[in-house]
Amino acid sequence: MLATAPAADMTLDTFPKYLLFNAQRFGDRPAMRHKDYGIWQSWTWSQQLDEIRAFALGLQALGLKHGDRIAVIGANRPRLYWSFAAAQSLGAVPVPVYADAVAEEMAYVLDHSGVRFAVVQDQEQVDKIQSFADKIPLLTDIIYDEPRGLGDYSPKGLHDFAAVQAKAEALMKADPGLAGRWEAAIREASSDDISVMLYTSGTTGRSKGVMIKAANAVQAARDTVEFDKLTEKDSVLAYLPLAWVGDHYLNYAQAYVSGFCMCCPESSETVAQDLREIGPTFYFAPPRIFESLLTSVTIRMEDAGWLKRKLFSHYVGVARRYGEAILEGRPVPLAARLSYALGRFFIYGPLRNTLGMSNIRVAYTAGEAIGEDLFSFFRSLGINLKQLYGQTEAFLYVTAQKDGHVRADAVGPALPNVDIRITDAGEVQFRSPGMFSGYFRQEETTAETLTEDGYVKTGDAGFFDKDGQLKIIDRAKDVGRLVNGALFAPKYIENTLKFFPNIKEAVAFGNGRDFVAVFVNIDLQAVGNWAERNNIAYASYQELAGHPEVYKIIAGHVDETNLRLSKEPMMAGAQIRRFLVLHKELDADDGELTRTLKVRRAFVAERYAPLVTALYDGSTEQYIETEMTYEDGRKGTVRATVRIMDAKIHALAQPVREAAE
Repeated sequence: MLATAPAADMTLDTFPKYLLFNAQRFGDRPAMRHKDYGIWQSWTWSQQLDEIRAFALGLQALGLKHGDRIAVIGANRPRLYWSFAAAQSLGAVPVPVYADAVAEEMAYVLDHSGVRFAVVQDQEQVDKIQSFADKIPLLTDIIYDEPRGLGDYSPKGLHDFAAVQAKAEALMKADPGLAGRWEAAIREASSDDISVMLYTSGTTGRSKGVMIKAANAVQAARDTVEFDKLTEKDSVLAYLPLAWVGDHYLNYAQAYVSGFCMCCPESSETVAQDLREIGPTFYFAPPRIFESLLTSVTIRMEDAGWLKRKLFSHYVGVARRYGEAILEGRPVPLAARLSYALGRFFIYGPLRNTLGMSNIRVAYTAGEAIGEDLFSFFRSLGINLKQLYGQTEAFLYVTAQKDGHVRADAVGPALPNVDIRITDAGEVQFRSPGMFSGYFRQEETTAETLTEDGYVKTGDAGFFDKDGQLKIIDRAKDVGRLVNGALFAPKYIENTLKFFPNIKEAVAFGNGRDFVAVFVNIDLQAVGNWAERNNIAYASYQELAGHPEVYKIIAGHVDETNLRLSKEPMMAGAQIRRFLVLHKELDADDGELTRTLKVRRAFVAERYAPLVTALYDGSTEQYIETEMTYEDGRKGTVRATVRIMDAKIHALAQPVREAAE
C-alpha cells in the first residue's frame, strides 16, 4: 500500500513524515537490506512503509501512547530499525540500549528512562530484562524478533514481532479507515516531540538520557546529507551499535532524509564479508577499525610470497607519495600518474575490493585521534576518508572536513549552521541545529551543560588552527600539569601510543605527579601473529602480555613515542618515564571501558591502584588480583605479577625563538 503524496503544506520535520514521502517518491527503490542465513533480503520504501505501519498499529493496540518510552535492544536488524519509526509515528520515544550491556547496566537505563515497552532481538535480551524485572517496575510488555528458545516462556507480557503485526493487519481489515488515520496523525505530528532518547557512554559516571527533538534531528541530518551530497543512490552497511548516536544519525536519520539504502549484516562476525558483498558508497568507522584493518593487511602481507611483498611495498610507496594528491585533484607528474595507475591495477584495486571499499565515495572516522600514517594510508588508496567531531548532545556532527581540505591532525571547520567558540580556558562550546533539548530527569545537569546564552559545553579542550580547522587536545578536565609545570594531556599521549598496531589501549597517569606513567594493553591479533612467526608459544593473553620479548617491543614503541613528544614544544615535558603491560584486556563488562570503548580513566586508576602506586614508588614488579567478567556473565579472578619498566627520556626540543637565534 503506497502512501499518498505529501500535502503541499506538510513540512518534512519528522522521520515518519519522510517515511511517507520516501514511499511516494522512491517507492520501488530499496530502503533496507538484511543478510539472513547467507541470503540478502530487500525491502523497498513502499514495503518498509507497510512493515512499519503494521507494527505501529500493533503497538498502539497493545497500549503504546504518545510520550511513552519504548526500549530497542539488539543488533542491527530491520525490525529493530522499523521499531524506531513505528514508535515515532505514534509520538512515543524510542530508547535504544546497548545489546552487550550486562543485565544490571541494562536495567538501570530501562528504569531511569521509564520504558513501558521493549522491542528486543532474541532470548538473551529477554532473559536480561526478566532477571531484573523487579528493578524495572514500569515495563509491562516485551516484543521479540527471534522466537528461538522462547517457546516455553510464560506468554504474559511477551509478544512475537510478527504476531503484533498480524494483529494490526486484522484490525486494518476490520476498520478500513485505520491506516488513513495513522497517516493523518503522522502529518499532523508536532516537530517538538522527542524523536529519540540516546544514553551517553558514561565515561565519567552514570549514563545520561539525551533528548533530541524531531525537528532538530531532521535538520541536522538534512545539513549533512547536503554537505556530502548523499542521495537515494547511496548505500551504507549498518554495523555500528544500535544505541550509539553514530548509528542512529549516520544510518537511520540520513537514510530517511536522503532515501539511501541501509544494509544490515548477518552478524557482527560477518561484517567484513558483508561489507565486501554490499560495497557501500558511504562508510564510517572509528580509528580502531581502521587500525584493525591495516593490522590484518600487514599480517597477511608478512605471510605472502616474496614477489607479492615486493609489489606491495613498491606500490604502497608510490601511493604514499602521490595517492592523496591524485585523490584531491592536485598536480602530479605524468610518470607518477602512470605508476599510480599500475598500482591501482595490481594493488590498490584488489586491496580495496578485499576490504569492501571499492565503491566508497565518502568515508568518515571520529571518536579518537587517528594516526597520520594510518589516515594517509587509506586516503592514498583512493578512499575519500575524512574526519568529523561530534557529540551525542549535538546529535553527532559539530565539525567535518570538506573534500579537498582534509588533514590527519584536525577535525575540520564548523559544519553549516553550527556555531563554535573557544573559551578563555580553552573549552570548545557549540550551538547547532541538532543540539539536545536536555537530559531526561536531570534538569540540574542540563543547566550545568548549557551556558546562559545557549551554547553546549563539550568538556573538550581545543583550538582553531590557521586554516580554520578545529584541533582537539583532550577532555578539558583531564588536561593537567606535572609537578614541574609541564602540560599533561593524557589522551594525546595515549593516542600517540595507540598509533602502533601492537598497542590496543593505553592509560596515562601524571597530573600532579613527578612524571608520566602508563598502562598498556597489547593487541592480541598483532602480537599473537608476531609470536607465531617467531615460534613463541603462549597459552593466554596474560602469558603473552608478560613475555620478556613483548616487553621489548612495547619498550621500543614507548621510546619512539617519547621521541615524538620531545619534538613538540607543548608536550615535550610529558614524556613517559615508566610503563607496564596490563595482565588483562580492559573490558566494558568490567566497567573499565564504556560501551563505545572509551577508557574510564578514573575507574581504571581506582581498580588498579596497587599498580599505579608501584609505577611511582620505584617498584620493578607488583602482584595483583583482579576480578573479571566472562562472556556468559560469570565472575572470576585473574592473578599476576606485573613487570614494570623504565623508559628513556629524550632531550627536550629547543624552543623556537632559540632555534631562530
